[in-house]
Amino acid sequence: LKGAEAASEKLQSNLTKAATIATAAFAGLAGTITGLIGTYKIQEQAEIKLETTLRSTGHAAGLTKDELLEMASSLQKVTTFGDETIISAQSLLLTFTKIGRDVFPQAIETILDMSQHLGQDLKSSAIMLGKALNDPVAGITALQRVGVNLSEEQKKLIKSFAGVNDVASAQKVILGELTTQFGGQ
Repeated sequence: LKGAEAASEKLQSNLTKAATIATAAFAGLAGTITGLIGTYKIQEQAEIKLETTLRSTGHAAGLTKDELLEMASSLQKVTTFGDETIISAQSLLLTFTKIGRDVFPQAIETILDMSQHLGQDLKSSAIMLGKALNDPVAGITALQRVGVNLSEEQKKLIKSFAGVNDVASAQKVILGELTTQFGGQ
């Protein structure tokens, strides 16, 4: 009888341990699922905001939602930023309607590099760069305030391009200098 009691107690102890382990595993799984649902909601909200911004700006950048999502997904793989954060930066940059499809991808990459280098969030970098690219002549001064120095030749080029309404070329001069200073972060 003592042997049976000992076996029963051992079995009960093992079952208690197994139940404790299973409970912990299920709690961990529940936490993971809750985290995934939260991440999904953030992603979904970012995509809705992107779509809304595209509509409100009349697709001024000339890019589709699918192209922007693919861009964000690709950039996520080579940066420390998640695609939902990149999508939010894209939405913000889209509000600067003079930034077109030929400049937009480089502008987003520059925002990521600037944020990493300057230790600031994507929103701050997107606003800073968006303002500079939307009005390149005024952007020269704004960028100088944060330590970006354009040469006299670059400033003349920007003013010359802006003077003949070639905003994209002026934007490329700015992006070229920013890539020199912050690229590859």
